[in-house]
Amino acid sequence: MLKLTRRILSVIFWIGITLLFLDFTGTLHPYLGWMAKLQFLPSVMAVNLTAIGLVILLTLLLGRIYCSIICPLGVLQDFFAWIGKWKIFRKNKKAKFANNYSYSKPKTWLRLAVLAAFIIMLLAGFNAVFVLLAPYSSYGRIVTTMLQPIYIGINNMLALWSEANDNYMYYQVEQHNNPTILIVVAVVTAIILLVLAFKNGRTYCNTICPVGTVLGYIAKFSFGKIRVDNSKCIQCGICAQNCKASCIKVEKGQPVAIDYTRCITCGNCETVCNKNAINLKYAPAWKKDAPNTKASSKTEDSDISRRTFLTLTGTAIATAAIQAQEKTTDGGLAEIEDKQIPERSTTITPPGSLSARNMQQHCTACQLCIANCPNGVLRPSQNLENFLQPEMQYDKGYCRPECTRCSEVCPTGAIRLITKEEKTAIQIGHAVWVEKNCIPLTDGQNCGNCAKHCPTGAIQMVPADKSLTRHPERGYWMDANGRRANMRDMKMIPAINTEKCIGCGSCEYLCPARPFSAIYVEGHEQHREI
Repeated sequence: MLKLTRRILSVIFWIGITLLFLDFTGTLHPYLGWMAKLQFLPSVMAVNLTAIGLVILLTLLLGRIYCSIICPLGVLQDFFAWIGKWKIFRKNKKAKFANNYSYSKPKTWLRLAVLAAFIIMLLAGFNAVFVLLAPYSSYGRIVTTMLQPIYIGINNMLALWSEANDNYMYYQVEQHNNPTILIVVAVVTAIILLVLAFKNGRTYCNTICPVGTVLGYIAKFSFGKIRVDNSKCIQCGICAQNCKASCIKVEKGQPVAIDYTRCITCGNCETVCNKNAINLKYAPAWKKDAPNTKASSKTEDSDISRRTFLTLTGTAIATAAIQAQEKTTDGGLAEIEDKQIPERSTTITPPGSLSARNMQQHCTACQLCIANCPNGVLRPSQNLENFLQPEMQYDKGYCRPECTRCSEVCPTGAIRLITKEEKTAIQIGHAVWVEKNCIPLTDGQNCGNCAKHCPTGAIQMVPADKSLTRHPERGYWMDANGRRANMRDMKMIPAINTEKCIGCGSCEYLCPARPFSAIYVEGHEQHREI
């Protein structure tokens, strides 16, 4: 029952979290969003004490059940390991049970070194490597780059079919959030997981993953554990051969020993044992079976003092709670440079992220907000300082004031939840006019597209001729002699009120100047309300 129950729950979580990344409509998030917020590292980054406490409580009750049920990357490793157990990949194809696995010595030094490096990178804000080790984020990148294009492709084919039949249940979707670097990172991660899990089961989970290390040492004190009745055990070794965590040590003449820091309570050993010698039993953590006490003293188990472990874990959680020291500058007025493409001096981060610094310190680059952005403005960054974290680009769309999807789906608190009313008052940047690209000046044709579509009225069209003035009462333009100017002969150019501009990018996206936009948005390091 343990293995069956675990499999059912793991499939439910796996499918649910996968759908969160695939569903670009946001329909499923109100029902499944809690699965993302239950992920351990995102909950730590968000200082979600309820989710953290629940995961730790589950670990103290049942061991590392989180890694085998709730973590999608862990379930993906199980899927790869299951493929490796197919008969075509077995050395002994006639064996009743797969014999791919065997006990391996714990790599305690490596596990603690990776965890320590993870914490140091978290403290230093060096996200280029930090985001690569986050298990939930790694899975999100794999789904976004490998499965979402297929999902969107099927949707687009259904959209073509439905439109041909005068049915508009589906609509065309364009995917443009997968740069080459993201695809490379996702593919390399998937290959590493496949190779390790194919032959060795949970090697990545029990050696590299920082979440697995933290929960592994908490599991040493769990109430429910897989325990061996050595009076029934005949030391056949089938349990060790089927342990994908490689944590069961069977030696002739010695009681069977289990490394509980690596055991994920999967139930494989319990299922294959012919003598019913292995079962999930509940007992205080300090109470051990007499035979296992002897064995554990001789087993090369991964051991760490409680003080050292609590120091590392406490440091990790405290680090996530440190608030970013925000800069007092708001980006200022960007200089109008003689350039052809908008090269922003400050990255534009989504409304609700508070600042570029806050985003950098709290985001794990899971790609959930990018995959769910209906406007196509969020893209993974390729800069090392905010590697793969979302930044805003306006070449395929603009950030609509009525949309708050990214703040709704973010599980880490990097983008805090905001209302539509709050979003319209948050200034994430301001528009900058590039004179050399503006159509009225280059082609002699009036445009005004930026002013027409500005949702805050921050852009007004004014005469390019600075000698013209507006009549104080009637509002029309006059020349130096006070005569009414001919509107047909006037060249109108945009004037930007940076105090009213919220940086939504509608002007940049809708500017008809090609191939270079005549207006672009410069980001603010610190967001502010207007």
